Amino acid sequence: MCPVRVQQTSRWAKHGDLWILYFLHGTALGMWFVPLSTVLKAHGLQQITPYAFASTAVAAFISPLLFGAMADRHLGPIRVFRGLSIATAFTMALAVAAIQLGWNAWVVLGLIQLQALFSTPTWSLSTSIVLARLSDSRREFGPIRAIATFGWAAGCWLVSIFNADSSTLAGYGSAAIWLVLAMFTLTMSGISPPKSTERLSLKQRFGLDALTLFKKVDHQVVFITVALFSIPMSAFYPFTPRHLVDAGLTHTSAWMALGQVTEIITMIGLARILTNYRLKWIFATGMAFGLIRYALCAFDTKAALVAGVTMHGFAFTLFFITAQLYLDERVDPVWRTRAQALMSMMSAGVGNLIGYLTCGWWFNACERPEGVRWSLFWGVLAGAIAAVLVFFMTRYHGQKGQAAVPART
Repeated sequence: MCPVRVQQTSRWAKHGDLWILYFLHGTALGMWFVPLSTVLKAHGLQQITPYAFASTAVAAFISPLLFGAMADRHLGPIRVFRGLSIATAFTMALAVAAIQLGWNAWVVLGLIQLQALFSTPTWSLSTSIVLARLSDSRREFGPIRAIATFGWAAGCWLVSIFNADSSTLAGYGSAAIWLVLAMFTLTMSGISPPKSTERLSLKQRFGLDALTLFKKVDHQVVFITVALFSIPMSAFYPFTPRHLVDAGLTHTSAWMALGQVTEIITMIGLARILTNYRLKWIFATGMAFGLIRYALCAFDTKAALVAGVTMHGFAFTLFFITAQLYLDERVDPVWRTRAQALMSMMSAGVGNLIGYLTCGWWFNACERPEGVRWSLFWGVLAGAIAAVLVFFMTRYHGQKGQAAVPART
């Protein structure tokens, strides 16, 4: 038998369930998150758009650390993930039905917030599930994580194929995928949390003891930079679809999926990048691509806008995925799920909450009767990313002389 085929077969046997987990998870998230702003606008609910996106940020202050601590100490990440997937499916279906039936905007927002409380922790949990199974995360994680991005893109394509970019059908489809995902986890073997007779404090039960990770300077800089970078980055999904429509580019979900194409390409090459370059420069390059993306959008032409959307994958992977690997390699295994949850809180919580609200305010300031001043809108956000880049470069030190994340010891 061909050695390459044997290697591919063994990889599938070893990690096939992780690929399916990530694919379904990405599909479920992409089918709802990307078309959310256009669905709300189509049903006369555009006034709650910033708050609907901010719901994940509000949830990120509560649920990732709480459920991360539960996964680390009590039930294990797979069981917690399964329960949250089922809860997400039912609450999402209820929120979508409320939109379709024309319920009061603030009732709809409340249901979206309830759904976010269950869905927000799942990303850090699935990452913990995958990383716990890998013997060499630097080499193995990138290609596996790319499957989640492919699933996200597939979800976007499905939405546009069925002309559901502004339809509640996108939400119902996402809810169905969440249920399939929950059933699939029944086939997966989980890692049980360590048994302990230690009496836990309220702080430990809510996962707040993870805040002690801030005591290490580099951890502190990475967590703060994640939060700061997430503020301008949060404008991408709520407002880029609006800009695409204004530019005459329909099927917005499909256009937005271009960013996932570059995500997949970058993740496949991530192992080589981590081997040859210092983390500091990988982080900085990711932020630089985020700056270029918004600078291109500021040109306000079809070609520049599409090019800007395409830059998203480079920015996201080189910064946020590298940050996840940084934690996996440099944080004690007993803290791993809580560390990923803390990262989720800093990005989806602190960063996105400030970002969705301030970017929503900034968008309203740039909106005029004759149209949105897109060049001003994206230009100021590009400047904000430049400021974050300067902060990181002057504060982060890292392990000098090492090209990549060190292997586990």
